[in-house]
Formats: sequence, structure tokens, C-alpha cells
Amino acid sequence: MFARVTPEQKSRVIRAQRALGATVGFLGDGVNDAVALHDADVGISVESATDVAKDAADIVLLAKDLAILADGIGAGRRIFANTVKYVLMGTSSNFGNMFSAAGASLFLSFLPMLPTQILLNNLLYDVSEMTIPTDRVDAEQLERPNHWDTRLIRRFMIFFGPISSIFDFATFAIMLWLFDAHVTLFRSGWFVESLATQSLVIFAIRTRRVPFIRSRPSAPLAVSTLLVVAVGAALPFSPLAHSLGFTRLPAGFVAVLGGMIVSYLLLIELGKRRFYRLHSAGPPLARPGAPEQRRIQHRASRWSIGRLSFGGARG
Repeated sequence: MFARVTPEQKSRVIRAQRALGATVGFLGDGVNDAVALHDADVGISVESATDVAKDAADIVLLAKDLAILADGIGAGRRIFANTVKYVLMGTSSNFGNMFSAAGASLFLSFLPMLPTQILLNNLLYDVSEMTIPTDRVDAEQLERPNHWDTRLIRRFMIFFGPISSIFDFATFAIMLWLFDAHVTLFRSGWFVESLATQSLVIFAIRTRRVPFIRSRPSAPLAVSTLLVVAVGAALPFSPLAHSLGFTRLPAGFVAVLGGMIVSYLLLIELGKRRFYRLHSAGPPLARPGAPEQRRIQHRASRWSIGRLSFGGARG
């Protein structure tokens, strides 16, 4: 506990705390607090503070309640976790689709999917994932701050992208060799399979736990994803099929496709467990240590409740 300290002494206390590895927040409202507000990892002031203090602060509280900060940290971590879900899903599925389309062009004499069908596929896919911000986040993801890990994203894309392509190629083989599919049937089958797999995979990617059993998605995410998959499956049977370049799928193919989708999701779940074991065993990320580097980072994302120190004084 310190009292009647000068502005320079406040800064010395803050530097001493940061030297111990703590992330320091300083609460002040007077002119004499400006230097400390600037030196802290997070400077916090209030609406009734002096203009100098508010200008030096990173956060200005409009209400006299520090619980607002804790709520903000929790909301930020939920937003970050849900953003990472979309990034992991988008990069892996897009990489797999690109690989599948490139591979198909090597042996097909026609486009595997028309440009309008690709755009429709992407539109439905994006609509289904617009509800990701409403998704629940596992408790362990809220316990500590997370950081952008491009190494994880790159490995995730390379690991899961080819798994998606394997099932795409299996779909190609079944349509060409088992059902002797013509061009329109081929495109219809791949459209339904591609949309279903890349949409439903969010249920596995959204958590490191067992989906639905130990981690349930939000109702909006579950409803929107399943609804989009149902719409995609119904399009080849709808009055819009001809104008979109689709045709009715044989009942046998629909049954086989259902089994393939279930197999795909089970393989993704098994692959997810192995992937995170390998990733956890990898070298740790380098964390910024220099004071200037720490200030460049988005400071709110570095807060850890167990190591957060607050100082404060009135000017």
C-alpha cells in the first residue's frame, strides 16, 4: 500500500510490477496520474477525470464500477475464440476445396461445378456461419488470454484440408464409377456433398471437447447450419434445379452420401484429437517481452485475472 506518492514514484511502482511479470492496470483521474496512466499496460480513468488524465488513459469508465472491466475481458475472449473458429474452418475448407477442384480438373473434361453454383455454395455456407458470434465458448478458453497463432492456423489448414479433399475425391469416384454420372448429376452431387461437409464440420472445429456431449453449440448456430445443409440437399429436387444447373439425385447416392458425411465428421473428430496433441507438444510461441513490444500488442488481450495488478491514486 502506498500513499502520498509523487508522479515519478507511481511510475517506479508500475515498472517494478511489470518487471515481476505482472500486467499492470493503473486507475487515476488527476493531472499527477498522467505519467503513470501512460506507463501502465492499461491506463484507466473515469468520465469525471481531468482532460489530461482521460487523454493519457486507454479506457475511460462511464460508470463507477470496475466489474465493467471484467465483463469486457470476458466478452473480448469470447469474441476472439469465436473468430478463431471461423478462421480455422474457413482456411481448412477453402484449402480443401481448392485442392479438390485442382485435382478434378486433371481428369475431368468439364468444370466440376459451374461458377454460379460455386457462388451459391459460398453464399449458403457464409449464411450458416453468420451465427458463430452467438456460439458458446468452453470455459477453459475464458480462463486466460489467447493470442493469434499463425503457426496453429497454418498447421490446421494443412492437416484438415486434405481430409476434406479425400472425401471430395471419394464422391467423384462414386458418382463416376458407381452411378455413371453425367455432367449435371456430377455437379449436383458435389454441390450437396461440399456444402454439407464444410458446413457441418463447424460442430467439430468449434471445440476441443467432444461436440454435443461435452460442448453444445448455441441454438442459432445449430439451427442455421442444419437449415443451410437441408436447403442445399433440397435444391436438386426443387423447381429451381434446372435454372441452377442441378438435377435430381438418385436415392442410392443420397444414402451413400449420408454415410460419407457421417464418416467424414468422425474422421475429423479423431483427427482433431491427434492434431491438438501434436500441437501441444510443439515448441511454445515466443511471447513479447520488451516493454515497447508489450505496449504495441492489443493490451486487453493480454490480461490475466490471476496476474492483473491495479494501482490508483487521486491527483
